[in-house]
Amino acid sequence: MCRHFAWLGADRSVKELVLDPPYGLPKQAARPRWQHIDLINQDGFGVGWFPAPGTATTYRRVGPIEADPDFPTLASAVVSDCMIGAARGASPGMPIEEKATAPFTNGTALMSLNGHLNVGLTASLLEPGRVPESTCDAAHLAALLWQRLDAGAQLTAAVPELVSDIAALDQNACLNLLATDGLTLVATTWGETLCYRSDEQGTLLASEPFDDEDDWIKVPDRHLVIADPLGVTVMPLRITLPHQETGSEQPSSVPDPI
Repeated sequence: MCRHFAWLGADRSVKELVLDPPYGLPKQAARPRWQHIDLINQDGFGVGWFPAPGTATTYRRVGPIEADPDFPTLASAVVSDCMIGAARGASPGMPIEEKATAPFTNGTALMSLNGHLNVGLTASLLEPGRVPESTCDAAHLAALLWQRLDAGAQLTAAVPELVSDIAALDQNACLNLLATDGLTLVATTWGETLCYRSDEQGTLLASEPFDDEDDWIKVPDRHLVIADPLGVTVMPLRITLPHQETGSEQPSSVPDPI
């Protein structure tokens, strides 16, 4: 399991988004308050950002944030208007290595998974010759997303369609995704927690609140979130599982604040 967040808006440093919040990523990793599985998330961490429009880069390490002596300097120096950060709790049997740590990138987009899936059950979705950068489930999921983007799909369609295809094959999957192309944030809730706060400065999506303020809005399970400079849209995920009839779901109203 993992804790992750994404920011889109005015320029922010990594320090402002990771180290400064009273209940930011380091504390969420060590003592998660909302996580459904009783597991710490200190097997690795990473941040991804856009040093130039359309160009994504990442910084990933094994182990907890506080164990990396170089991270505070980087966190103060790196500033971006779009960012994803993640702390990893490796699923049993998954490798603990930098290449298995979110966020993942294809050079133009970033993705993180808070959850798990069965690689064997979903292997048929991956094109022959496309090899994930790690054998872990999250890297497998990232490769499936890059595959769709390379085929021309828009991020806002590729993410929910991917969740639908995986959930149909692996009904025990937990699929809270965060993805961005630097212009739009796309997130899903499928088995784990997510909330957001949004104002004139931008939108912050997170597995759980960074503080105890009352302006966080909780996203219901099995929902899609799309955030861009115009605002935040939350709608049910239109997913048909085996033996389940297709519904006529419509975009939801804004969920209640926490």
